[in-house]
Amino acid sequence: MATASVRLDQELVDKAAIMGKALNRTTPKQIEHWAKIGEIMEDNPDLPYEFVKQAIIAKAEKEAGKLEPYSFD
Repeated sequence: MATASVRLDQELVDKAAIMGKALNRTTPKQIEHWAKIGEIMEDNPDLPYEFVKQAIIAKAEKEAGKLEPYSFD
């Protein structure tokens, strides 16, 4: 994966460090997470945050092979 250096406000970096530590992410990964959520929210303004969050979790579960087929019984 290619990387790039960018200048960010120190307050944002500090907040990302705190949240990242709480959620077991590095500071850059926390900022990437926020950017991903922001991008999805801007592309889908009618979707609530909780729906977007659960969609991201479901995608990660699928990629980890942890989904089970749903049966309509």
